[in-house]
Amino acid sequence: MHDVVLLPIDLQHPESWEKALPAAMRLAGDQGVIHLLGIVHDFGSSMVATFLPKGYEQKALQKMKGALDDFASQHFPDQSRVQVHVGHGHVAETILKAAARHKADLIVMASDKPDELRSILVSRDANAVVRHSPVSVMVVR
Repeated sequence: MHDVVLLPIDLQHPESWEKALPAAMRLAGDQGVIHLLGIVHDFGSSMVATFLPKGYEQKALQKMKGALDDFASQHFPDQSRVQVHVGHGHVAETILKAAARHKADLIVMASDKPDELRSILVSRDANAVVRHSPVSVMVVR
């Protein structure tokens, strides 16, 4: 069993957690803690940010935190075994930084079944995490 499991999810896409959540819970066992991570994407351009309302990113982070807290209360009977975090930035980088910050010994994340198009568009974040992570990564399909 693992002591600290990082579980990055996207609440807008149930496929990011439907299979990964039960796997993370099994791998954390009776004593491990799951760090649930939601990520607000970075727009990557200050020019894009100028078109957004003032305080947009802060509001998005607060909204994500509230939604993750609700998710955790619905899916974790023992609230002492889950910690909720919101990251901001590039997805793979944010996952790797969160894993280091929380001293995760395992990252559990979902990825679609590969095909030529999806391997380029969808699973690039999972691929980047697997390639660069210093800890084990379980990719659930």
